[in-house]
Amino acid sequence: MTAPTTFGLSSEARNLHWLLTNLVEEVPGIQSVAVVSSDGLLLLSSDPEHAGEARRARADTPAGPRGSAADLATIVSGIGSLTIGAARLMDSGAVRHTMVAMDEGSLFVMSISDGSLLGVHGSAECDMSVVAYHMALFVGRAGHVLTPELRSELRKSLEAESAENTR
Repeated sequence: MTAPTTFGLSSEARNLHWLLTNLVEEVPGIQSVAVVSSDGLLLLSSDPEHAGEARRARADTPAGPRGSAADLATIVSGIGSLTIGAARLMDSGAVRHTMVAMDEGSLFVMSISDGSLLGVHGSAECDMSVVAYHMALFVGRAGHVLTPELRSELRKSLEAESAENTR
């Protein structure tokens, strides 16, 4: 996790950290995950450096995308914005999910009820249907608790962790 410690966080924030950790560790082929607010700010992410032992032990899970968790958040936010704009132009309603298949991996973006986005970077070998299923479970469990207060708490937690890591 980008914020490996959950000490001092609310039970809702700890629960979201647990859900994200579980998603990364239990679904084969997931390389990294980011939860991004509707205004494009990183709220929560996996961090290949701090992922659980079970994930590191799997040979099919190399390091995440080049760059930082903020880079994945930027990509997820940009894809989310692009697809929302496309849906508006096509008068096609809300965007529920987007999948980008690449030669060496996949990127999945799923809407959360408050306008936030869940983004998952998967390996080329990941089972897209399994990833999508587990993302939908995460969204179903996280969507109702991702209140403005919780988003603020998660942002402050990431800022504090970032400030501590730069010391």
